[in-house]
This record gives sequence, C-alpha cells and structure tokens, in this order.
Amino acid sequence: MTVIAILALDGVLPFELSVPGQVFGTANEVAATRHYRLRVCAPQPTVTTSPEHGAFQIQVPYRLDALTEADTVIVPAHAGFLDPPPGPVVTALRDASARGARMASVCVGAFTLAAAGLLDGHKVTTHWQYADELTRRHPRVAVDSGVLFIDNGDLITSAGVAAALDLCLHLVHRDLGADRAAATARRTVMPLRRDGGQAQFIEPPETAATGSTLLGPTLHWMAGNLHRPLTPRVTRR
Repeated sequence: MTVIAILALDGVLPFELSVPGQVFGTANEVAATRHYRLRVCAPQPTVTTSPEHGAFQIQVPYRLDALTEADTVIVPAHAGFLDPPPGPVVTALRDASARGARMASVCVGAFTLAAAGLLDGHKVTTHWQYADELTRRHPRVAVDSGVLFIDNGDLITSAGVAAALDLCLHLVHRDLGADRAAATARRTVMPLRRDGGQAQFIEPPETAATGSTLLGPTLHWMAGNLHRPLTPRVTRR
C-alpha cells in the first residue's frame, strides 16, 4: 500500500487539495484494491482555504508527523506561498525527503519545496505566472515554465491548477501501469496525457499599435481575434 500525504496549509486552494483524493481514490476503484491510502496533513487541526477561492474551514485529521511516514508527499498551492513556510513544515518536508519519500508539488506549491531546499539543483516547473519569481528567489533551481509537469524520479513538480490532474495521473501510470492509469483517466474524464504544455496558456505580450509601425493596427486586431480563422488573401494587381 502506498501512503500519500497531502499538505494543507492555511489558504490552500480547494481544487488542488481535492484532486489527489479524486484521482488516487478512482485508481483504487479501478484496481479493485486499496493501493493508495490518502492522509490530509496540516500543522493544526483546522485549515481555512483560500479566501479568493471561496473560504471555508476543513478539519484535518493528520498532523505533520504523517508527512515523514508517507511514501509520497504532495504540496498543493496556498495563498501565502510567497511567505516563508513555518519552521515545523520545513523540517517535516526535509525529514520526509531524507527518509526517501517521493516529493511532489502542484502549481506554486513548488515555492514551499524550494523554501525547504528540496528543489536545489533540479529542473522543475510551476505556474507560468510565477516562474520568474521562483527563479529570482531560488537561483539554484532551474525553472521551466513551458511544461505541465517534470518528473525527476523522487521529485515531481507540476504547473498550475488543472496540471494537478496531469501529475496525479502520471503517478498512477508509474505505480500501477498504463492500463489502470488509462482506466483512471477515463473515469476522471481526462486524457491520460494532454498534448502541449503551459506555453499554450501564457499571455503573449501585447503589440503596440502605433502610427510608426505600419503593421501595428493589424497585429493588434489579430491578437484580439485569435478565436477566428485568419486566412490571408493575396490581391493581384
């Protein structure tokens, strides 16, 4: 049995907190056995979710010691990710990693792993919007903002929000094989592996439509009409 501990810090994003339970719980159903046991952990018994995503309180059954007993530790995003994590959280994450736990982050949960020194010397990813900030704060971390997740063996990082599904399905694939991962993806109504990466979602810099640039107005119009087919026409004179 694989024990998965999900770290819920105050301000945790509800969607990202719930995705591991959805995917790994479905994998248990597909396998007709309880391969995964999930434990939601926090420094305190009650956690308040992100106010920007509909704040509510949840009762958390496990404390930080459950991190050091887990086979896999998943760190979702939380609202205070730019603040230094509490000392006991850093210690628990380091202890879990040192004991050989597989460490994973979702979205800006990478900042928490980086603050614990667990990303140094590794190629990782996070939400494209905060990739430059992660690089600035942790120059020993190689950040790739164009992919949905990066698997370094015992360290897996994923991009923002929906990439939590990609990460968890990837872990099911690693643990239980392609057939059960595909069946889990079907029940979750997700492709087993999405095409493309974060680059398709990154906001392009706006082109200034100035009088000094003849193509400026055209490029500005095209940028605002990417949902329409843009077929060039050649006019012969």
